[in-house]
Amino acid sequence: MTMISSYSQDFGQLALNPNHGGGAQPTFIAAHQTSRSCAGEIAFGPFRLVPAQRLLLEGETPVRVGTRAMEILIALVEKPGVLLSKKELIARVWPNTHVVDENLKFQVAALRRALGDGRDGRRYLENSPGQGYRFVARVTGGAPLAAAAARPSGSSDRHNLPSRVFPLIGRSEVVAKIAEQTSRHRLLTIVGPGGIGKTSVAIAAAEQLMGVYEDGVWRVDMAAVTDEAAVAGAVADVIGATYDPGSPLAGLMSALRNRRMLLILDNCAHVVSAVATLAAAVLRRATGVHVIATSREPLQVEGECVHLLGSLESPPASAELDGVAALRYPAVELFVERARAGIGGFELRDEDAPIVGDICRKLDGIPLVIKFAATHVGVLGVRTLAGLLEDRLRLLTIGRRTALPRHRTMRATLDWSFGLLTPAEQTVFARLSVFAGGFTLAAAAAIAADETLRGNEIVDLVLKLTTKSLVCADVDAVEPQFRLLQITRAYGLEKLIGRGEHDAIFRRHAEHYCEQIEATARSSSKRSPMIAPALDFDNHRAAMAWASGPGGDPSIALRLTAAAGPPRLATLASEPRSLVKDGGLTRRAHG
Repeated sequence: MTMISSYSQDFGQLALNPNHGGGAQPTFIAAHQTSRSCAGEIAFGPFRLVPAQRLLLEGETPVRVGTRAMEILIALVEKPGVLLSKKELIARVWPNTHVVDENLKFQVAALRRALGDGRDGRRYLENSPGQGYRFVARVTGGAPLAAAAARPSGSSDRHNLPSRVFPLIGRSEVVAKIAEQTSRHRLLTIVGPGGIGKTSVAIAAAEQLMGVYEDGVWRVDMAAVTDEAAVAGAVADVIGATYDPGSPLAGLMSALRNRRMLLILDNCAHVVSAVATLAAAVLRRATGVHVIATSREPLQVEGECVHLLGSLESPPASAELDGVAALRYPAVELFVERARAGIGGFELRDEDAPIVGDICRKLDGIPLVIKFAATHVGVLGVRTLAGLLEDRLRLLTIGRRTALPRHRTMRATLDWSFGLLTPAEQTVFARLSVFAGGFTLAAAAAIAADETLRGNEIVDLVLKLTTKSLVCADVDAVEPQFRLLQITRAYGLEKLIGRGEHDAIFRRHAEHYCEQIEATARSSSKRSPMIAPALDFDNHRAAMAWASGPGGDPSIALRLTAAAGPPRLATLASEPRSLVKDGGLTRRAHG
């Protein structure tokens, strides 16, 4: 559950004091000075709220809620069932200040996450579009709070990091490295594809650094910010800084100028330009503030350190696995841990270990998708689940209803990323899905180019897609190799057929690799007629699968067969079924 913390009573709310000598400087206003709501304790669901203390408990555990989100909660529970207008809430939370509706929307989204609103049947806040919000849960009195209210204040309160529900698996070395890099670089961006675990790693690294920053560690979830103009205000709202709505960045910089603080700017991809501007300002004007950002592409700010977050390690296809050996791989460990959470007592049997290893490998070691898949073990069992995942479309649809909307399925995650691309990037991304394995920039240019996108433009667009974490790159090879993750490729194939380009691009792909293998065969025959040509097996098999399948071109299949020669013919022809499945997948998606 995502929770956003208020400042503790001794830390207070960060605001600007214009009367301070030397110009506007940050000063701390105790939280009790801003209290103007009902006294006493209010209970709803598993929560208890003490407005006078700005304290929210779930059971006996304090829930961290941001200063302004807390004010919204108090206003709503004071009048349960009553629709409070946006104007009324803004006047309450931002008195004598002009703010846009986006600020209110951001704080309500943070409050919903803190309460788990909409998850597991919980329902607390109701939105009346264009009007306002009401509190819809039953409100009653609660139990005494002596023990909880007496908890000591201190640096442990100076953060709004969410409590961990599950352990973070397979990331200890990465977390330690990021924590160390953050102490040396004031701006570090964790970059990777959707579902790879950027947020979890950033939060875990921040946890290790909480004692370092005297003014706290504060996470700002940019997922709720839909307007780049609201980015600086969103950060200011989380740390409790006041600002002029006409120039929120200036007010934020004034508040941060003399602070020692760590900011986590999370989920920045859709507002990356504004976040980059903010981060650059922090580096120039707030020398005691460090920033960890998470995004699907770098901020491209001078002084930025970029950490590319990879997948969890899965067993190789050749591995001899029993239960103990399989659990040495983090992807399998995560799968088993989440399967156990779904069905108590789940144990990985030796006979199932290779199957689970294969599942994790098919899921490219992406933590989000592994978690999705593992939740189905209790209903389907390991073997049935593995069979269903042979259909790559299912990889896109498995998910969790209680996740954030763009993390509920991999299709939703990829829809989010795809929607941020330019039209040219979308076109090239869809066409790259024709590659069954790795590909070079030359191959991409040959197959994805057309009369409107020339080869050199294709190269630039492939590199941009790599920067945006939709294409993976292996730069250690003699010639750089690129590829799409299996799930990403399944999504791209859907887009390709949706564009009506499936047959044309598959034909172009088959012709390209047919010409390649023919050229290689001619070169090999000059050296020795007994030496078979080397093959790019995945792509040559895909070419054969298309050429010999329904709607293909038998003449290309014959040329591929002749060029491969007897030593490679059996291998080339042995695989078409799995590759034909790609054609069936995309045609069925289209239909």
